[in-house]
Amino acid sequence: MDFARLNFTNEELVHVYRNLLMPRMIEEKMLVLLRQGKISKWFSGIGQEAISVGCTLALENDEWIFPLHRNLGVFTSRQMPLHKLFMQWQGNKEGYSKGRERSFHFGSKPHHICGMISHLGPQLAVADGVALAYTLKKENKVSLAFSGDGGTSEGDFHEALNVAAVWDLPVIFVIENNGYGLSTPVKEQYRCESLVDKARGYGMEGIRIDGNNVLSVYDTIKGVRDYCIKNQKPYLVECMTFRMRGHEEASGTKYVPKELFEEWGRKDPIKNYEQFLIAEKVFSEMQVSDIRNEFKAYIDAELALAAEADALVPDREEELRDVYARIPSDVSLESAINIIDSHDSYNSNDSRLTTHDKRLLDAIKDALQESMRRHPNLVLMGQDIAEYGGAFKITEGFVEEFGKERVRNTPICESAIVGCTLGLSLEGYKSVMEMQFADFVTVGFNQIVNNLAKSYYRWGQNADVVIRMPTGGGVGAGPFHSQSNEAWFTKVPGLKVVYPSTPHDAKGLLIAAINDPNPVLFFEHKALYRSISGPVPEVYYEVAIGKARLVKEGTDITLITYGAGVHWAMEYQEQHPDISLHLLDLRTLLPLDYTAIKESVAKTGKVLLLHEDTLIGGIGGEISAWISEHCFELLDAPVMRCASMDTPIPFNMELEKNFMAKSRLDEYISKLANY
Repeated sequence: MDFARLNFTNEELVHVYRNLLMPRMIEEKMLVLLRQGKISKWFSGIGQEAISVGCTLALENDEWIFPLHRNLGVFTSRQMPLHKLFMQWQGNKEGYSKGRERSFHFGSKPHHICGMISHLGPQLAVADGVALAYTLKKENKVSLAFSGDGGTSEGDFHEALNVAAVWDLPVIFVIENNGYGLSTPVKEQYRCESLVDKARGYGMEGIRIDGNNVLSVYDTIKGVRDYCIKNQKPYLVECMTFRMRGHEEASGTKYVPKELFEEWGRKDPIKNYEQFLIAEKVFSEMQVSDIRNEFKAYIDAELALAAEADALVPDREEELRDVYARIPSDVSLESAINIIDSHDSYNSNDSRLTTHDKRLLDAIKDALQESMRRHPNLVLMGQDIAEYGGAFKITEGFVEEFGKERVRNTPICESAIVGCTLGLSLEGYKSVMEMQFADFVTVGFNQIVNNLAKSYYRWGQNADVVIRMPTGGGVGAGPFHSQSNEAWFTKVPGLKVVYPSTPHDAKGLLIAAINDPNPVLFFEHKALYRSISGPVPEVYYEVAIGKARLVKEGTDITLITYGAGVHWAMEYQEQHPDISLHLLDLRTLLPLDYTAIKESVAKTGKVLLLHEDTLIGGIGGEISAWISEHCFELLDAPVMRCASMDTPIPFNMELEKNFMAKSRLDEYISKLANY
């Protein structure tokens, strides 16, 4: 192995060696602990240390890195306390994830290391978001994300590289090509001659290097970093290496030919670099032995310190509390936020609260526009939202006021753009992403439910993100532009799900969602955009997330609903004055307002749950179960659900009317009234 000394001093060369040796010696200790049953799992990076260490040392300490399973050298080169890392790996509460995550599935904001998820590919898009933040701040920084050779087959790899190229983002994508994706050799993973060839397809530069030569990795990444900053472009680096142990220890290595171990054993990154330094008379074998003894004593001492950690005692309240980031009590806005929870809770004679009749669409536009003015760190992203103004023209004119940096057209890469929103959060930005139709969220599902929703619980990083979800039927748009999918997300801890039914609530709830530091899915019924209007205060105000609205009091039947269901119920009430409906608009589906639900059940003892979503798996089933469990003594009849048919939503308008829950509303109200 040829090492180019370049302009390194002896001290610098030894510094690299110490950083290279540390993760190897830690891993050797971890394998002992694994055999002793003191840790449950380990993903070994033995043989690949030069990549992690070289990349990390080539960056500034405040530049974000996105590691994977085999990148221990990233954590140790960023000087993370070893005893705390041991606590993490042993599942102690004093580790980086309070015992909630294993091995390398955690991050640390002070060390600018982002916690991975098992799905591998999504990390790359989050790196895009950080690089976008650097660009917006005009900072000379890069982000760096790792991928394995297997991960390059994932759609997230394609989307992240495409977005980085289209948006000219300073991201370094590093592929650790170790020859296998678990047991699948690279010859069964791709057909291009080398993975770096993929760079040309995205219009970016790339290079293939020896990933076992730490000086080559360091020098390459240093130069690539300069290139990315100077040209504001991404870059792809393929590092050729080999994994000397199994994918994880339990999987073994029987599938690897013996001669490969022999070949790559001769290319060991630490042994070869050590021999180079001895040959260069940078240090002696005796000094090598001294360093190893020093590290052994340090590792043993840190392990002993970790062993002193108290046994983890689960705290139910703390676990629930840590699902969501707290909303700051002193939101630093130009003026105080008005909190308005219902149409009748403010003084209409107050000049500050002058109202104008507006459509739902206009109220949403107002909320976005006022929030963009209040939050200079707010970025809007979505397909066709810039000059075109979005599919529903809600952001029309925004580019002229706020510029294309903050109102960003996106490629058709939903997963990557959701990932970008988390990356922006890492650097203190807020973002609102428009999912052009809620139906399209399926291709961004993983990023939402595994990255956005869980990051705060897992390692304390909030996702300050709103995803707008134009949803619902009634417009003859068929199975892929009309379905109601809000219930998919109501079982995901860490998300908030909001669904307004009036222009007043739409503005106030969207402002509240943008001010909330947690990820919020904001559902907007397409059929209501231009068909309904109502009074909307001119003032900048919030409607509290998690609080239902009593639309009208009644004595016969409690009808609990949201979205278009509110208008169906009001229309029914007008047509049937002989039935007195007690109507509750949920407004927020996660978290639910159980207090308001219980109070409404008590009013009549008869409950009908109405929603446009299909019956099976709809939110009505969960609410019905809760009422049966907690309000049974208040009931005078079985809880009933009126929902849409359990079929895909059809295109033909007559079929669609037949599909909709509205067509069966009279049937269910009559059943309850006559019970």
